Amino acid sequence: MTILAFVIALSVIVAVHEYGHYIVGRWSGIKAEVFSLGFGPVLFSRMDKHGTRWQVALLPFGGFVKFKGDSGAASGKDGEAIEDMPPEELRQTMHGAPLWARTATVAAGPVFNFVLSILVFAGIMMSQGKVAEPLAVGELQPLPAEGITLEPGDELLEIEGRPVPDFTEEGAFDPFIENLPPAPTLDYTVRREGEILEVTGPYPMPPLVAQLAPQSAAFDIGMKPGDVITAVDGQPIHAFSELKEIVEASDGRPLDLTVWRDGETLDFVLAPRRVDEPLSEGGFQTQWRIGIAGGFAFEPAAERLGPGEALLRGAGQVWSVVANSISGLYHMVTGAISSCNMSGPIGIAEVSGAMASQGAQSFIWFIAVLSTAVGLLNLFPIPVLDGGHLAFYAYEAVTGKPPSDAALRIMMTVGLVLVLSLMGFAVFNDLFCP
Repeated sequence: MTILAFVIALSVIVAVHEYGHYIVGRWSGIKAEVFSLGFGPVLFSRMDKHGTRWQVALLPFGGFVKFKGDSGAASGKDGEAIEDMPPEELRQTMHGAPLWARTATVAAGPVFNFVLSILVFAGIMMSQGKVAEPLAVGELQPLPAEGITLEPGDELLEIEGRPVPDFTEEGAFDPFIENLPPAPTLDYTVRREGEILEVTGPYPMPPLVAQLAPQSAAFDIGMKPGDVITAVDGQPIHAFSELKEIVEASDGRPLDLTVWRDGETLDFVLAPRRVDEPLSEGGFQTQWRIGIAGGFAFEPAAERLGPGEALLRGAGQVWSVVANSISGLYHMVTGAISSCNMSGPIGIAEVSGAMASQGAQSFIWFIAVLSTAVGLLNLFPIPVLDGGHLAFYAYEAVTGKPPSDAALRIMMTVGLVLVLSLMGFAVFNDLFCP
């Protein structure tokens, strides 16, 4: 499952990236001779009406578009092939096309990755909707608490005599939850079919596993979404905040967890792990974590999210991934956080399988995150990457001429060494980091 999930995720991202190069190149008058998904021996191929051979190769770890005049998949110049080309045919090559056409074609790969991510994030957000106002119960989560009379559709007015704040007001709901007494059940005041009622409901943020982080302590011991942690080291807990405090104060010592799952009580032992987490104001903090995300005891009633707002939120999510990635790389280089935060293909494959095991939506969301990361990586100004080619074009735009063929060969070799070194370092992390 891990291998299959990794191949699917990578194939989707590579196909979109390379299609960006292909279609913008075609629109710009540059002819693509080969569009390949994968490397190595060709398993399947066909020629289209534009003279492009579309193929699927044996090794599904990337892909390429070979344009006319290229010497190979790395877009090097085939000097012999283009030497005697007439001007109209030379215009169809990456090396004879105008600067604007080459720039647009190269930039299109990362841009298409970002567009894919925005569309996926927006689509998922539209399917989920946004929390409706006033706050009401959509669906109750299965919990071990007894005597709950809160029902779907109830509009929440007060909990334990405290007025429920506007859910959409930033920073208002967390203090409200924190000031509620941790208990299996609380007193709710609700509006039900126009009538004000006093009912019994669960603590709003119980120690419920809403989602598991891949490669985390909780994931590795087999915990599942929907689990409810009822005790730690024999001490009963009723709020997610209680669990968080115990884990953060553990200093990594093993914890005995009592877990309720579908009416059954299970026992687990796990040791929290150090995690470098991005801060909203920038930078990172290191905390002990077991790798679970909490959730509400009920799904809030949702209302439709319009396409425009969804796209804006999707773009914001892409920006968040980009900003955190750049910040993380900077803090790794400066030694502020562990270099083990960088994963290679093995780590990415493991995360792919882990996200796929948690459902289609989690896996698709992960594809969007990975697509953003691939788009960002390709924009780094390293020769052999798209960003390196764009740097060469920027030099050409300023000086009026491209770098010499000899200089390009040297820089491409240096770039290849850098990329392979980075990949080797990431694989080393996959194999030896805790």
